[in-house]
Amino acid sequence: MQAYAIIKKKRDGERLSPEEISWFIEKYVAGEIPDYQVAAWLMAVYIRGLNAAETVALTEALVRSGQRVDLSDIAGIKVDKHSTGGVGDKTTLVLAPLLAAAGAKVAKVSGRGLGHTGGTIDKLESIPGFKTALGPAEFVSQVNRVGVAVVAQTETVVPADKKLYALRDVTATVDSIPLIAASIMSKKLACGADAIVLDVKTGSGAFVQDPGTARELARLMVDIGKHAGRRVTALITDMDQPLGYAVGNAVEVAEAVETLKGRGPLDLTELCLELGTRMLMLAGLATNAAAARARLEEMLWDGRALAKFKEWVAAQGGDPRVADDPGILPQAPQKIPVSSPRAGYVVQINALGVGEAARVLGAGRARKEDAVDPAVGVVLAAKVGTEVEAGEPLAYVLARDKGADEARQLVATAYTIAARPPKIRPLVRAIVEK
Repeated sequence: MQAYAIIKKKRDGERLSPEEISWFIEKYVAGEIPDYQVAAWLMAVYIRGLNAAETVALTEALVRSGQRVDLSDIAGIKVDKHSTGGVGDKTTLVLAPLLAAAGAKVAKVSGRGLGHTGGTIDKLESIPGFKTALGPAEFVSQVNRVGVAVVAQTETVVPADKKLYALRDVTATVDSIPLIAASIMSKKLACGADAIVLDVKTGSGAFVQDPGTARELARLMVDIGKHAGRRVTALITDMDQPLGYAVGNAVEVAEAVETLKGRGPLDLTELCLELGTRMLMLAGLATNAAAARARLEEMLWDGRALAKFKEWVAAQGGDPRVADDPGILPQAPQKIPVSSPRAGYVVQINALGVGEAARVLGAGRARKEDAVDPAVGVVLAAKVGTEVEAGEPLAYVLARDKGADEARQLVATAYTIAARPPKIRPLVRAIVEK
């Protein structure tokens, strides 16, 4: 085979065989195909697309490029959740202990954030002492013992995807549905879960802003998972405003704890219950959605989910007192209000603008090697539909020593105030199961 011939074939809109895709990825990882040829292939894929069979073949080739996480020694069906990203998305911090309390086995490998806010691992590392690096035996043992473990992805899992994404990022080929689907699902499949629920965000703060495109992505990822023999469901959820009120790292941990106490924001609580319902059903722990949701609500209201959170944090070396005293989390020295310029109703909050404000403060990273400040972020005081008075705080900027003025302006610009209340969009827009 020749890289030139494979590039030309896809450029001309022809279908690539699984063998051609596998060979191309294998040789690229081995350093035998240069970046400039892979960049040309990525652009050909971006323009011509990949059909379902080609996307499955690409996903499988990416998985084969590295090590797989072996979860075979964990009893029961292992469940996992993946979100395509959003602003204020701390669902894993609530879902993982909630599901474990209900009897599920949550063995999750997560990433760090690249962009406006930290990833799940960054948020967890804001808890004093929390370890996100566990050896394979320790990881398996903890899931069997506690029911949940969340660790950072290593460089040995799907290394081909890391190389491809670096090229996609600089060649304007990131937003290709087949490439996105293969990237996400290769990591999920390599990490070994039996059942996967996908939270596909759509809206102003989402990676995929168009609802139709989000549905296309969801269907493709569900098909890839089922082709690999996994139980997969996707929910298409709203990200036209931040999820919950807190955007950052430590502040999101604090909000997750409040949610586990039954006092969290309505949208965050509802999304966790919706995602968790599907995860319990896929795990075979509930026969229908009503029974699954009732089980999760019971865990939430009677304190067992919060107790499981403490057990999980302690098992990974963290200080479980965060569940009772959020003051031990990193705190920003400045709390700057962003006031409403007029009376009226909040009709829109540009989620991406709020996320960018958090990044400017240091809660996210522009480059992979950037450090994240766990203390800074943005806390909303008003969500879409809230009636406000002129001068009333819309949000608070939590700052340390950089970006406060720029962040305050970004948050102010993100809000739209009007005379009449808006129509509230549904949180879950669709469920895709096949």
